Amino acid sequence: MTRHFLKDTDLSPAELVEVLDLAQAMKADPYAFKPLAGPQTVAIIFDKTSTRTRVSFAAGVAALGGNPLIINPGESQLGHKESIEDSAQVFSRMVSAIVWRTYEQSGLERMAASGSVPVINALSDDYHPCQLLADLLTIREHRGNDSASGVAGLTLSYYGDGANNMAHSYALAGVNAGMHVRIAAPTGHQPAASVVAEAHALARVTGGSLMITDDPVAAAQDADVLVTDTWVSMGQDHAGRDDEDSPFTKYQVTEELMALGHEPIFLHCLPAYRGKEVAAEVIDGPASVVFDEAENRLHAQKALLAWLVERA
Repeated sequence: MTRHFLKDTDLSPAELVEVLDLAQAMKADPYAFKPLAGPQTVAIIFDKTSTRTRVSFAAGVAALGGNPLIINPGESQLGHKESIEDSAQVFSRMVSAIVWRTYEQSGLERMAASGSVPVINALSDDYHPCQLLADLLTIREHRGNDSASGVAGLTLSYYGDGANNMAHSYALAGVNAGMHVRIAAPTGHQPAASVVAEAHALARVTGGSLMITDDPVAAAQDADVLVTDTWVSMGQDHAGRDDEDSPFTKYQVTEELMALGHEPIFLHCLPAYRGKEVAAEVIDGPASVVFDEAENRLHAQKALLAWLVERA
C-alpha cells in the first residue's frame, strides 16, 4: 500500500523516529544516499508562493539522485481544466512522488486516493507537516535527550494564531513525538476541536500532552522551546490581524517571555515580521535557531522522501 504524508500523524510515533534518525544521517553525509538515482522525477507543485519549501525540495531531490520538476501556478491543467483525480493518475505514470503546496486539505486527500505514488503535503490550509519534521530535528540538535524521539518530555510553547496550519501541526507532531505542547492564543483563534481531540488521544499513547490557553505568561513557564508564526497566514485577509488593535499583540514572543522558560530556544518557520509576532531582540538573539531550522527543511524532507519511496 502506498504511503503518503498529508498530515503529521500519517507517521506513527515509531515511524517518526525512523525519519528523524534518517534525517540526521543524511545531514551528516549529504550525498551518500541515492534512492532517486536514475534519475527518478519528483513533481513539486505550487499553488502558493514559496522560498524554503521550493529550494529545499528541489535541492533535496537532486541530492538524492533525482530530478525535481517544479510546476508553478497556471503551468498545468491541475484543478481547473483537469480533475485532481485524473491528474493524479497521469502524474503517477511519470513521477516517483508528488509534492504539493496547496489550499484545501481535501485536494491532497483526493490526489492521494487516486494516485499510486507517495503524495506529500508541502503546506495546506490545515497543516504544515514538513515544517514540523524540520522543527523536531532542530529541537533534537539543540535540546535533545535520551528518549526514543530525542525530544520526548520537552515543553514547546506556540504563540499567536492557534487556529492556523502551524498550530495544528505543532499540536499533532509535538504530541506524536512525546512533547508537552502549549498553544497560547486568543479566544476565537484556538485549534480546531478535531485537532485537539486527536492530540489528546495520541497523548495517551506517547506520554505527551496538549494545553490550550489564552495566557501567554503561563505558556512560557519552564518551556524548552518558544515558537511563533506570522499573524497573517498565507492566503488570509490581513484586515485586523496585524494592526495595533490585533488580538495577537500580547502574544508577541519577547525577551520577557523567553526569560520565563528553561533556557529555551526560539523557532519560527519564516518569513518573520520583527516587531509583530516576535521581537527583533529574540529572533536575532543567541537563543534563536531559525536558520538551523530553515536548513533542516532540506535534511528532513530528503529523509521523508527516501522513506516514502522505499515503501511505494
